[in-house]
Amino acid sequence: MQFAVSLKNSIFGQHQAVAIFTSLLHILIFILPIFLLAHNLLLYESWNFRLWSFSESLGDKLTVLFLILALFFLLRRVVVPKVRALSRTSDYFVWFIIVTPFLTGFMCYRQWFDYHTVLIIHILAGELMLISITFTKLDHMIFFFLARFFIGSEFSFGRGTRTW
Repeated sequence: MQFAVSLKNSIFGQHQAVAIFTSLLHILIFILPIFLLAHNLLLYESWNFRLWSFSESLGDKLTVLFLILALFFLLRRVVVPKVRALSRTSDYFVWFIIVTPFLTGFMCYRQWFDYHTVLIIHILAGELMLISITFTKLDHMIFFFLARFFIGSEFSFGRGTRTW
């Protein structure tokens, strides 16, 4: 019974669609760069090692899904008063840092604009995203599991008390 009450008070009980969308967005942020065919070809050329890869059409569709979800969360941040009140300039900057590598990668695959310029922007954007992990809210990529294990918050299945 207590688990049901905790679940009802969490984001999974309050906003199911947002919980599903955010989970999907986080999964795509992680798996798309790792399992894209173009990235795996570079990995194979560099270290003679390859991972399983998405087909090009599936990678394309997942990238479009990611971009749609990212746009949803940007619009949510701008339109929903409760979310807008909590948003700072740095939150929009982090959104931009995350979306840019995916958008430029999609543009590279489609060969929109000057390919070499977009490819350089794509590489620099990916490096900026990796560098900014330690300096922004992106650090939750590293500490996600520790935070969920130790701290019951509004986004977990715990009690939601902040006794820390």
